[in-house]
Amino acid sequence: METLVLALDLIGTFVFALSGAMAAVRHRLDIFGVLVLAFTAGNAGGITRDLLIGAVPPAAIGDWRYVVASVVAGLVTFWGYRTIHRIRDALLIFDALGLAVFAVSGTLKALAFGAQPIAAVLLGMVTGIGGGMLRDVLVGQIPTVLRAELYAVAALAGASVVVIGQVLEIRVVPVAVIGAALCFGLRLMALRRGWELPVARPIEPDATDDHLT
Repeated sequence: METLVLALDLIGTFVFALSGAMAAVRHRLDIFGVLVLAFTAGNAGGITRDLLIGAVPPAAIGDWRYVVASVVAGLVTFWGYRTIHRIRDALLIFDALGLAVFAVSGTLKALAFGAQPIAAVLLGMVTGIGGGMLRDVLVGQIPTVLRAELYAVAALAGASVVVIGQVLEIRVVPVAVIGAALCFGLRLMALRRGWELPVARPIEPDATDDHLT
């Protein structure tokens, strides 16, 4: 399980670091800002998970491979933004893939550290959405997870599959694949078919209310 979690973590780190670097370039940050957002997007979720389960120092800080994956993604984006921008639709797919692998790896690591099933599901979700949330906050946007798109729900679904598999004592690898596939599929269908959660509809004041105030 340790090798599987590491591999999934590094894949997710690189993919989300690309998304963070893309956001930094769009907002015209300098190369340091690009690298900061790349590291943030790629590792904030995993760091939060590790701190909550007591895996200290967090893997993203204690293992040089996480830093290298983030820096490489940032530099590739900084110098090759035009090329990457042309394949932005593909990047959305990679973002969905990153969400899936992080949700699964986060859940597996939480279970390995003795987290209860519900806590493991929530930690898997946090691993998947944490980096994207902090990335959006740093560039002054409402986080994607708080808008109408199926993002956190997809992560919860994938994490739940992993926990159910653990409770039923099913082999880890097939369960991880199924959980990641479910999360990825839900996110991809939401992107292509416009699946959304219900959105809050505030009551607009009418002219009478304006006159009375």
